[in-house]
Amino acid sequence: MPKTIIERCEEKGLRLTDQRRTIAAVLEESTDHPDVEELYNRASKRDSNISLATLYRTVKLFEDWGMLDKHEFGDGRARYETADRDHHDHLIDLTTGQVIEFVDKDIEKLQEKIAEKLGYRLVDHRMELFATPLKKDKK
Repeated sequence: MPKTIIERCEEKGLRLTDQRRTIAAVLEESTDHPDVEELYNRASKRDSNISLATLYRTVKLFEDWGMLDKHEFGDGRARYETADRDHHDHLIDLTTGQVIEFVDKDIEKLQEKIAEKLGYRLVDHRMELFATPLKKDKK
């Protein structure tokens, strides 16, 4: 089972204040891809002493220490998710901003095949698909 942000920070010897612990808990509980402002809204509900500056610093620290993955989905906001999750790709609905996570074995195999064809071994990748919904056919 993947370890929590707090457990991984403790293993690496990163000092965890109460505010960092609160921010880590909010990140762990997130099922979406929140930006810093949304994280601030969630964290400040638990601890009103958390400032936006503290949240920015903590998110940057967690990102630098490999606890978080940062995503840029084209809407001008950096979004975050915990870095210990199983591999997945993203489809971003351009009309609503919804981020849909998916895994497709055929796509994974094709990416490895392309890398090999070009003389490489694929070690990591990110795929983000930007899309709009198909119009429903009228019958």
